[in-house]
Amino acid sequence: MPLAFESLSHGTIAFGFFNIETDLLLLEHYFTFATDFCAAVREMAREGGLSDRVYELPGFDLPYQAIGDLHGAIAGTRLTGFIGEVYRQYPFPALMEVFKQNPEGYRTRPLVEEIVGRYGVSIHIPLRADVKERAVAIGEYLFSFEGFHDLLNYVWRGGYPRWKEEKRPDYVLEMAEAVKASRSPVFEGMTFEP
Repeated sequence: MPLAFESLSHGTIAFGFFNIETDLLLLEHYFTFATDFCAAVREMAREGGLSDRVYELPGFDLPYQAIGDLHGAIAGTRLTGFIGEVYRQYPFPALMEVFKQNPEGYRTRPLVEEIVGRYGVSIHIPLRADVKERAVAIGEYLFSFEGFHDLLNYVWRGGYPRWKEEKRPDYVLEMAEAVKASRSPVFEGMTFEP
């Protein structure tokens, strides 16, 4: 489930996984796969995040009216827009104890990518760190370093409801290793929660 996070530019925004069978992340009206998000963060961590380099997250931009109703899709009562179509393919589980983020959600990417492509425009979402301002921009959304760390911890945990059997995908483990080894001020003080 996407959760509320504080941005410097837009106040409280939604970020996170929206269906347990895909690794697609939503950031308000942007959608990017967690595999790509973690790869960009890993690259930023390895390069030190000190340059003016803009990392590009492959993704999609959807008009709000095309996104759909997450709560209605979870309930199975309002399967509209992009999210509704994904929930028709991968319904919310009947048993709460199986409501866990699938660490193999990347396997559904071809189908989910085809679906999202019908609702939005394929774009490259810029990811950039500004060390002087102690901020990270993802597209139009600006986060403090600490706010950015919160996003990384969300992915590390598997969001809410957490990774199934607490098993993190390799791409998440590789991102965490790069962040822990980084000398970049962007990741200073970053700790991954249990």
